[in-house]
Amino acid sequence: MKIAIPLNENSITSSICQSFGRSPYFLIYETDTKESAFLDNPAATSQGGAGIKAAQLLVDNGIEALITPRCGGKAIDVINAANIKVYKTINSSIKENLESFNTGKLVLLDEIHNAGGR
Repeated sequence: MKIAIPLNENSITSSICQSFGRSPYFLIYETDTKESAFLDNPAATSQGGAGIKAAQLLVDNGIEALITPRCGGKAIDVINAANIKVYKTINSSIKENLESFNTGKLVLLDEIHNAGGR
């Protein structure tokens, strides 16, 4: 399964970015092979529609699950249309969130914010 996590830096030691659409990078983690890759998010500097563009980027890369602290309604619409499950982070540690995902301890994200983070 391919999992995406928004990051502040393209490093496995990075903290998780609090903004989904404006996250500079995404960690792409493959649960079967335990391989990690980093994806630049060109939507991070968009004038508008960053969440939708970031969501489409994940869809285009075959992501099956997203672990994020928050996400906007328009981005969620794109993500839901692609049947990507969205889980809420427990803290800013990549390792702890992946471990919690693997043991079924993460809950689905149910707090969706309005566009623009308002």
